[in-house]
Amino acid sequence: MSAFTEEELLAAYSVADRDEAHLRANMIASIDGAATHAGLSGGLNSPADKQVFDLLRRLADVVIVGAGTLRAEGYGGLRLGEVDVAWRRERGLADHPVLAIVSSRLALDPGSALFTEAPQRPLVLTHGESPGRQQAALAEVAEVVLCGQGAVDPVRMRAELVDRGLTQMLCEGGPHLLGTLAAADVLDELCLTLSPLLEGGDGLRLTRDAPLVHRPMRLAGMLRAQDMLFLRYRC
Repeated sequence: MSAFTEEELLAAYSVADRDEAHLRANMIASIDGAATHAGLSGGLNSPADKQVFDLLRRLADVVIVGAGTLRAEGYGGLRLGEVDVAWRRERGLADHPVLAIVSSRLALDPGSALFTEAPQRPLVLTHGESPGRQQAALAEVAEVVLCGQGAVDPVRMRAELVDRGLTQMLCEGGPHLLGTLAAADVLDELCLTLSPLLEGGDGLRLTRDAPLVHRPMRLAGMLRAQDMLFLRYRC
Protein backbone atom coordinates (compact mmCIF):
# COMPACT_ATOMS: atom_id res chain seq x y z
CA MET A 1 0.00 0.00 0.00
CA SER A 2 1.30 3.45 -0.89
CA ALA A 3 2.18 5.81 1.92
CA PHE A 4 0.80 8.85 0.06
CA THR A 5 -1.87 9.44 -2.54
CA GLU A 6 -0.98 11.14 -5.82
CA GLU A 7 -3.12 14.11 -4.78
CA GLU A 8 -1.21 14.50 -1.50
CA LEU A 9 2.15 14.53 -3.23
CA LEU A 10 1.10 16.92 -5.98
CA ALA A 11 -0.33 19.30 -3.38
CA ALA A 12 2.88 19.10 -1.37
CA TYR A 13 5.43 19.50 -4.17
CA SER A 14 3.90 21.29 -7.16
CA VAL A 15 5.12 24.81 -7.88
CA ALA A 16 2.75 27.69 -8.53
CA ASP A 17 4.29 28.76 -11.86
CA ARG A 18 6.24 26.30 -14.03
CA ASP A 19 7.50 29.13 -16.22
CA GLU A 20 9.43 30.62 -13.30
CA ALA A 21 12.93 29.18 -12.96
CA HIS A 22 13.12 26.92 -9.92
CA LEU A 23 16.05 24.75 -8.82
CA ARG A 24 15.25 22.17 -6.16
CA ALA A 25 17.43 19.44 -4.74
CA ASN A 26 16.15 16.12 -3.46
CA MET A 27 18.34 14.44 -0.85
CA ILE A 28 18.09 11.90 1.95
CA ALA A 29 19.96 11.78 5.26
CA SER A 30 20.00 9.77 8.45
CA ILE A 31 19.06 11.55 11.67
CA ASP A 32 22.77 11.92 12.50
CA GLY A 33 23.46 13.59 9.15
CA ALA A 34 24.84 10.82 6.92
CA ALA A 35 23.85 11.06 3.25
CA THR A 36 24.90 7.48 2.43
CA HIS A 37 25.01 3.97 3.86
CA ALA A 38 28.03 1.95 2.68
CA GLY A 39 28.63 4.61 0.04
CA LEU A 40 25.12 4.62 -1.41
CA SER A 41 21.88 6.42 -0.59
CA GLY A 42 19.82 3.26 -1.09
CA GLY A 43 20.41 1.97 2.42
CA LEU A 44 18.60 4.98 3.87
CA ASN A 45 15.41 5.04 1.80
CA SER A 46 12.00 3.34 1.85
CA PRO A 47 9.00 2.80 -0.47
CA ALA A 48 7.59 6.15 0.69
CA ASP A 49 10.83 7.89 -0.25
CA LYS A 50 10.64 6.23 -3.67
CA GLN A 51 7.15 7.73 -4.12
CA VAL A 52 8.49 11.23 -3.48
CA PHE A 53 11.55 10.57 -5.66
CA ASP A 54 9.37 9.54 -8.61
CA LEU A 55 6.93 12.42 -8.14
CA LEU A 56 9.72 15.00 -8.17
CA ARG A 57 11.04 13.52 -11.40
CA ARG A 58 7.55 13.74 -12.88
CA LEU A 59 7.47 17.45 -12.14
CA ALA A 60 10.96 18.19 -13.49
CA ASP A 61 12.06 19.45 -16.90
CA VAL A 62 15.64 18.39 -16.19
CA VAL A 63 17.28 16.10 -13.64
CA ILE A 64 20.81 17.20 -12.66
CA VAL A 65 23.26 14.64 -11.28
CA GLY A 66 26.95 14.78 -10.45
CA ALA A 67 29.02 12.26 -12.40
CA GLY A 68 30.29 10.59 -9.21
CA THR A 69 26.77 9.97 -7.94
CA LEU A 70 25.68 8.78 -11.36
CA ARG A 71 28.44 6.15 -11.40
CA ALA A 72 27.99 5.08 -7.78
CA GLU A 73 24.21 4.73 -7.98
CA GLY A 74 24.23 3.00 -11.38
CA TYR A 75 22.08 5.42 -13.38
CA GLY A 76 20.78 4.26 -16.75
CA GLY A 77 18.64 6.06 -19.30
CA LEU A 78 16.28 8.47 -17.52
CA ARG A 79 12.86 7.04 -18.32
CA LEU A 80 9.64 7.60 -16.34
CA GLY A 81 6.84 5.10 -15.77
CA GLU A 82 3.65 5.02 -17.82
CA VAL A 83 1.54 6.87 -15.25
CA ASP A 84 4.05 9.70 -15.03
CA VAL A 85 4.34 9.93 -18.83
CA ALA A 86 0.56 10.10 -19.21
CA TRP A 87 0.35 12.86 -16.59
CA ARG A 88 3.03 14.89 -18.39
CA ARG A 89 1.40 14.44 -21.81
CA GLU A 90 -1.92 15.76 -20.49
CA ARG A 91 -0.11 18.96 -19.53
CA GLY A 92 1.86 19.38 -22.73
CA LEU A 93 5.19 18.37 -21.22
CA ALA A 94 7.84 16.17 -22.80
CA ASP A 95 7.36 12.50 -21.92
CA HIS A 96 10.59 12.40 -19.91
CA PRO A 97 12.83 15.00 -18.28
CA VAL A 98 16.31 15.60 -19.68
CA LEU A 99 19.24 14.11 -17.78
CA ALA A 100 22.00 16.66 -17.15
CA ILE A 101 25.33 15.28 -15.93
CA VAL A 102 27.77 17.61 -14.15
CA SER A 103 31.37 16.52 -14.71
CA SER A 104 34.82 18.07 -14.71
CA ARG A 105 36.92 15.02 -15.68
CA LEU A 106 34.36 13.63 -18.15
CA ALA A 107 35.07 10.07 -16.98
CA LEU A 108 31.92 8.89 -18.74
CA ASP A 109 31.44 6.06 -21.22
CA PRO A 110 29.62 7.24 -24.37
CA GLY A 111 28.43 3.66 -24.88
CA SER A 112 26.77 3.34 -21.48
CA ALA A 113 23.02 2.90 -21.07
CA LEU A 114 22.55 6.39 -19.66
CA PHE A 115 23.33 7.66 -23.17
CA THR A 116 22.26 4.81 -25.45
CA GLU A 117 18.93 4.21 -23.70
CA ALA A 118 18.06 7.84 -22.99
CA PRO A 119 14.64 8.87 -24.37
CA GLN A 120 15.93 12.45 -24.58
CA ARG A 121 19.46 13.44 -25.56
CA PRO A 122 21.31 14.09 -22.28
CA LEU A 123 23.28 17.20 -21.43
CA VAL A 124 26.85 17.05 -20.15
CA LEU A 125 27.63 20.18 -18.14
CA THR A 126 31.37 20.74 -17.95
CA HIS A 127 33.98 23.49 -18.40
CA GLY A 128 36.47 24.70 -20.95
CA GLU A 129 39.48 22.91 -19.42
CA SER A 130 37.89 19.45 -19.32
CA PRO A 131 39.54 16.85 -21.61
CA GLY A 132 38.96 17.85 -25.22
CA ARG A 133 39.03 14.29 -26.54
CA GLN A 134 36.28 13.27 -24.12
CA GLN A 135 34.26 16.37 -25.04
CA ALA A 136 34.36 15.27 -28.67
CA ALA A 137 33.45 11.65 -27.86
CA LEU A 138 30.54 12.63 -25.64
CA ALA A 139 29.28 15.15 -28.19
CA GLU A 140 28.30 12.15 -30.35
CA VAL A 141 25.72 11.01 -27.76
CA ALA A 142 24.93 14.16 -25.74
CA GLU A 143 24.96 17.94 -25.87
CA VAL A 144 28.17 19.08 -24.21
CA VAL A 145 27.66 22.46 -22.56
CA LEU A 146 30.59 24.55 -21.29
CA CYS A 147 29.58 26.28 -18.05
CA GLY A 148 32.76 28.12 -17.16
CA GLN A 149 36.45 27.91 -17.95
CA GLY A 150 38.35 26.14 -15.16
CA ALA A 151 35.41 24.70 -13.25
CA VAL A 152 31.66 24.34 -13.66
CA ASP A 153 30.06 27.63 -12.63
CA PRO A 154 26.67 26.92 -10.98
CA VAL A 155 25.31 30.34 -11.97
CA ARG A 156 26.23 29.73 -15.61
CA MET A 157 24.90 26.17 -15.41
CA ARG A 158 21.52 27.34 -14.16
CA ALA A 159 21.34 30.02 -16.85
CA GLU A 160 22.19 27.50 -19.61
CA LEU A 161 19.36 25.21 -18.49
CA VAL A 162 16.83 28.03 -18.27
CA ASP A 163 17.87 29.28 -21.73
CA ARG A 164 16.90 25.85 -23.05
CA GLY A 165 13.43 26.14 -21.53
CA LEU A 166 14.29 23.71 -18.71
CA THR A 167 12.93 25.93 -15.95
CA GLN A 168 11.94 23.18 -13.50
CA MET A 169 15.32 21.86 -12.39
CA LEU A 170 15.77 18.91 -10.03
CA CYS A 171 19.18 18.08 -8.57
CA GLU A 172 19.58 14.53 -7.25
CA GLY A 173 23.05 15.12 -5.84
CA GLY A 174 25.39 14.06 -4.66
CA PRO A 175 26.80 15.89 -1.65
CA HIS A 176 29.63 17.55 -3.60
CA LEU A 177 27.24 19.00 -6.18
CA LEU A 178 24.77 20.09 -3.51
CA GLY A 179 27.55 21.86 -1.62
CA THR A 180 28.60 23.64 -4.80
CA LEU A 181 25.05 24.81 -5.53
CA ALA A 182 24.55 26.00 -1.96
CA ALA A 183 27.83 27.91 -1.96
CA ALA A 184 26.86 29.65 -5.22
CA ASP A 185 23.42 30.57 -3.82
CA VAL A 186 21.54 29.17 -6.81
CA LEU A 187 19.38 26.70 -4.89
CA ASP A 188 15.72 27.65 -4.43
CA GLU A 189 14.54 24.60 -2.51
CA LEU A 190 15.76 21.53 -0.66
CA CYS A 191 13.51 18.47 -0.38
CA LEU A 192 15.02 16.47 2.45
CA THR A 193 13.97 12.98 3.47
CA LEU A 194 14.95 12.38 7.08
CA SER A 195 15.47 8.66 7.57
CA PRO A 196 14.95 7.29 11.13
CA LEU A 197 18.42 5.73 11.31
CA LEU A 198 21.57 6.37 13.30
CA GLU A 199 24.29 5.71 10.74
CA GLY A 200 27.53 6.51 12.53
CA GLY A 201 30.79 5.71 10.76
CA ASP A 202 32.34 8.08 8.27
CA GLY A 203 29.38 8.46 5.91
CA LEU A 204 29.27 11.61 3.80
CA ARG A 205 27.43 14.66 5.06
CA LEU A 206 24.64 16.14 2.96
CA THR A 207 27.13 18.65 1.55
CA ARG A 208 30.88 18.25 1.10
CA ASP A 209 33.95 19.90 -0.45
CA ALA A 210 32.29 23.32 -0.43
CA PRO A 211 33.01 26.64 1.27
CA LEU A 212 31.36 27.36 4.59
CA VAL A 213 27.73 28.32 3.99
CA HIS A 214 25.45 29.80 6.63
CA ARG A 215 22.18 30.32 4.77
CA PRO A 216 18.83 30.29 6.60
CA MET A 217 15.98 28.41 4.93
CA ARG A 218 12.31 28.23 5.89
CA LEU A 219 10.23 25.12 6.31
CA ALA A 220 7.66 25.18 3.49
CA GLY A 221 6.09 21.76 3.93
CA MET A 222 6.26 18.45 5.76
CA LEU A 223 4.89 14.95 5.21
CA ARG A 224 5.28 11.89 7.40
CA ALA A 225 5.26 8.18 6.61
CA GLN A 226 5.58 6.26 9.87
CA ASP A 227 8.91 7.43 11.34
CA MET A 228 10.28 8.95 8.11
CA LEU A 229 9.89 12.71 7.56
CA PHE A 230 9.73 14.48 4.20
CA LEU A 231 10.75 18.11 4.63
CA ARG A 232 10.56 20.89 2.06
CA TYR A 233 12.74 23.93 2.72
CA ARG A 234 12.69 27.14 0.66
CA CYS A 235 15.23 29.95 0.51
